[in-house]
Amino acid sequence: MNAATSTPATQENIAGQLARFAAGLRVTDIPEAVQTKSVHHILDGIGLAFASHHFPFAAPGLAGIAAAGGTGEASVIGSALRLSARDAAMANGYLLHGLDFDDTHPASIVHPTVACLPAALAVAETQNATWGELIEAYAAGMETCIRLGQAVHGGFHHSGFHATGLVSHFSSAVVAGKLLGLSAEQIVGAQGIAASTSSGVQVFLENGAWTKRMHPGWGALAGITAAYLARNGFAAPVRPYEGRFGFFETHMQAHLDEVDFASIGEGLGSRWAMLDTSIKPYPVCHFIHGCAEAALQLHAAIGPSATIARVTCELPEATIPIVAEPAAAKAIPRSDYEAKFSAPFVVAACLLRGRFGLAELEDASLADRATLDLTQRITCIVEKDSQFPKHFSGAVTVELASGETLTRRVPVNLGSGERALGRDDIIAKFHGTAGIVLPEARLGKVLDTVLSASPSTKVRTITETLRG
Repeated sequence: MNAATSTPATQENIAGQLARFAAGLRVTDIPEAVQTKSVHHILDGIGLAFASHHFPFAAPGLAGIAAAGGTGEASVIGSALRLSARDAAMANGYLLHGLDFDDTHPASIVHPTVACLPAALAVAETQNATWGELIEAYAAGMETCIRLGQAVHGGFHHSGFHATGLVSHFSSAVVAGKLLGLSAEQIVGAQGIAASTSSGVQVFLENGAWTKRMHPGWGALAGITAAYLARNGFAAPVRPYEGRFGFFETHMQAHLDEVDFASIGEGLGSRWAMLDTSIKPYPVCHFIHGCAEAALQLHAAIGPSATIARVTCELPEATIPIVAEPAAAKAIPRSDYEAKFSAPFVVAACLLRGRFGLAELEDASLADRATLDLTQRITCIVEKDSQFPKHFSGAVTVELASGETLTRRVPVNLGSGERALGRDDIIAKFHGTAGIVLPEARLGKVLDTVLSASPSTKVRTITETLRG
């Protein structure tokens, strides 16, 4: 079955549905719960962008982006750089996603804020848009990237692609198109153009390379470019998703029959998929969160004097190749990024330290002998009856030298569903991220500016507080 025949002949064009939704969306149409959640997730992303400046990957990436691009009016969070909208969006995408601590929509396995906010901030600032207009574009982009990811049931990862690196091209095109005032027809064209730039392979897993960090920023750069091309009359494909040799056929290939095309446009404007997005409590791959939480519970139960003989981690089957294999390499992460994708390292650190924050990714923590010794005694197996990808579940069993065995299971990870982080939790996380690089007074000013913004507030008022 190919993409041209895999949807009912009567089904409406997918790009058209998303485009009409975006073009017609007004902030007054967005439910209060969605607006509030949008602000919280934007704040979370801003805090992470600030925190990224503390880590070695930030400066080389920003230097390369600035050298390859050009100066302009758009701000880079935590930096004195002023770049073109496209380059600032790429830089902010790099910073937002650099720590892999940004939000995740579990069912789509997409980091949606980083797929939308970089383009929204850059274009809104250069267009002198209002906060309400930014929220409109951001919300439309969030629905776009989440629904595209959810339609494949995790299939992009199975095919070797980083889902956020793919869908960010389309969501950024929608975001930029909305803020540029494009017609629905032009936003269809922007999505059509984005289909030719959408990529992001997962080969970074082999050596902890930095390319995953740049994927959503690259999507923002491409999406903004696509929107400007469409505005200027560029002839574009009109069926980028379901067309022959379109996005889903080329990226899903043998798994094409698993794509739920109809779900992408269902309930647009009445059912808000973004409400199911989770803010991360731990700065590691979301696939590990269930096991991390289980290990933290076991730390409290075991006590400091017990000797751990063996540990078994249970993970959803689809996540094993990403966070548990190859086992020998996962046991000795060579960088903070490899550590984020190592279930053995994260679980070992949680068991021994009773916490996992950004400090656990510093060089001294990565070289800690006790942690690395314990990773050698950790085995990862497939978890039965997992609710993945609805939740990032997990379980950890510890066998003590005394012969005692303890197990903790986490069917619904902290931050998801009914266990979502609240406003106070999000503010506390912001203090822990942005607070790495900002003095308390400056941190408080950023918090107040973002949380008190009204729909009529100019985005430039906000971005002024974000510059370094």
